[in-house]
Amino acid sequence: MQINLNGKNMESNCRTLMDLVIEQQLDTMSLVAELNFKIIKQAEWNDTLIKEGDTIELLSFVGGG
Repeated sequence: MQINLNGKNMESNCRTLMDLVIEQQLDTMSLVAELNFKIIKQAEWNDTLIKEGDTIELLSFVGGG
């Protein structure tokens, strides 16, 4: 299916938001997920299904100085 991930169109076979996070090899400890402009709590990632045409933002927070 086609999705938009962080502003880029891509093909994905992931069923859930957690599947996508794992596929992208992202650290869940500092990650925020937004699905169709709505923040999704990390506890809900396993149950949040991805559908054709979804817009997803996966944002990592990095400390700095």
